[in-house]
Amino acid sequence: MAGNSESTTGVGRSSVVAFGLITVWTVIVLRLISVQAFSNVASERMARRQRTFVETLPARPGDIRDRAGRLLATSIRRESLAIDPSAIEAPWEIAEQLAAAVGIDPRPLAERIVAAADKRFLWVKRRLTDGEAEAITALGLPPDVWHFRGEFERVYPQGAVASHVLGTRDVDNHGRGGVEQGLESTLLGTDGRRTLIRDARGFVIDVDALSTVEPQHGCDLTLTLDSLLQAAVERQLDGLMEECRPLAACAIVLDPRTGEVLAMVSRPQTPVVNGPKLEQTDPESLATTDRSTEGPVDVESDPAAGWRNHAIASMFEPGSTFKPFIVGQAIDAGRIQNDEEFDCEFGAYRMGRRVLHYHHSYGKLSVTDILVKSSNIGMAKIGERLENRGLFDAATIFGFGRRTGIELPGEIPGQLHPLNDWTSYSTGSIPMGQEIAATPLQMIAAHAALANAGTYCSPHLLLRSGENDPPTVLSRQVLTPATARWLVQGPMVEVVTRGTGKKAMLKGYTVFGKSGTAQKTDEHGGYSHSRHVGSFVCGAPANDPRAIVLVSVDEPTQGPSHYGGVVAAPTAAEILRLTLEHLGVSPTAISLSGTMIPRKN
Repeated sequence: MAGNSESTTGVGRSSVVAFGLITVWTVIVLRLISVQAFSNVASERMARRQRTFVETLPARPGDIRDRAGRLLATSIRRESLAIDPSAIEAPWEIAEQLAAAVGIDPRPLAERIVAAADKRFLWVKRRLTDGEAEAITALGLPPDVWHFRGEFERVYPQGAVASHVLGTRDVDNHGRGGVEQGLESTLLGTDGRRTLIRDARGFVIDVDALSTVEPQHGCDLTLTLDSLLQAAVERQLDGLMEECRPLAACAIVLDPRTGEVLAMVSRPQTPVVNGPKLEQTDPESLATTDRSTEGPVDVESDPAAGWRNHAIASMFEPGSTFKPFIVGQAIDAGRIQNDEEFDCEFGAYRMGRRVLHYHHSYGKLSVTDILVKSSNIGMAKIGERLENRGLFDAATIFGFGRRTGIELPGEIPGQLHPLNDWTSYSTGSIPMGQEIAATPLQMIAAHAALANAGTYCSPHLLLRSGENDPPTVLSRQVLTPATARWLVQGPMVEVVTRGTGKKAMLKGYTVFGKSGTAQKTDEHGGYSHSRHVGSFVCGAPANDPRAIVLVSVDEPTQGPSHYGGVVAAPTAAEILRLTLEHLGVSPTAISLSGTMIPRKN
């Protein structure tokens, strides 16, 4: 019995040992299978990842053209140089070769390569010239060390013309300022991609066609600008800057019938080579940049100042250029008659606790003469007829206090205080263009409504997007046609013939206009006696306005005067003459009877 027990125990031990051996061998076999099969698959995947890479296929940004089809902005394909730092064994040697080929300092490049030794990608230089690309290829470096990537470089065939309107694109092809930023969603397009397969030496041996996504190129844009007129206006404003040395100036030319911007110029301008170069300046921030320094801005030391588009990003009290809107609203509201007379109190008028003074001692003036002679007391009395509610309505209906909606970034809304903040002082100040601030674009758009028989058209720059229909232009009636025509063909013509705008007269054209001279605030918040913005707006022909021009001059530091009728009117008139001639609007002659007759060419 004892023997049988020992025999059974031995068999049990043998079974346990056998089972253990079988288990161990099973684990070993499974491990071998795992190493041979699954690890090979993972290794193959890793190797494939090392041999393949996804290349971006950049979308070409759309071209920008002027209204006549002249090219303003386009894109050309350039090669950009990238390297694989992890594949470089001698960074200093490679850096010296690459730097010599593309004309950069080798030391910073070598330091960047060393710092990125664990990375697979590093830019060396973006958008090479053809000569630089050929020099890189001639080095004969291993293909796993470097490669080209195609990118698009933005170029501006007409140089700096319309640079404030166009903006530019940064190194990553993002729009910076102007139309490039404002209409970027239309211009930019969508990048594509494709997968490339390399051999062990780094050469591309195949393209995975199934995974390729073609780029969707950007849409071409046609602007309302006329580049020939734009260049002419820029020359005129450059002359004004040289003569008067202001802090800044701007000029805008508008078609009052459509709201199309034919030219928009801002000065000073950052010096540019081969077109706009924005560097690190953000145009969006320029709307709030302080420009209160005395004397002309030095754009060499402050390039950001040269990118500020004053037409949309600067505001000033409009002064007398605001007066026609108040008169028009008062007539349409039935508060005054256009043939009425007002006693202008010989230069001093008490409004409650305030005594309003005017430097000319006028007695009774007609509504026409109040505008022609720009009587502040006459305007204050019209303001009393409208009251603050009517004055506020006049300002809002003409678009003050809100953006025009033009296709440019950085536009500011101007300043129109809530009606509840207005006081009895406002009743006298608002009609003379104080306590309110507007951009030059807001001012010319409002005057264009007068020229367009009382219909306000939103100012815009986009004429056409690709082959699409022209964009819808928002319009609204702000004055009755009769009142608007009376203002333009009556008082505003007389402003030019016998009032403050005499320097805007043009031989052969019936010009209408209005001057403005606004005091700027001083450091104490009051009105300065030495800092002014002079402006002038004019258009022609008065009976059928084809163009309207605004010129504003911010703090002229030399020249004959700071008054808008002196400092801005001559330039505005010359721009108007050039515009009318460019549009083919023939001059007229005066007959013996005093009527206008066409002049035969």
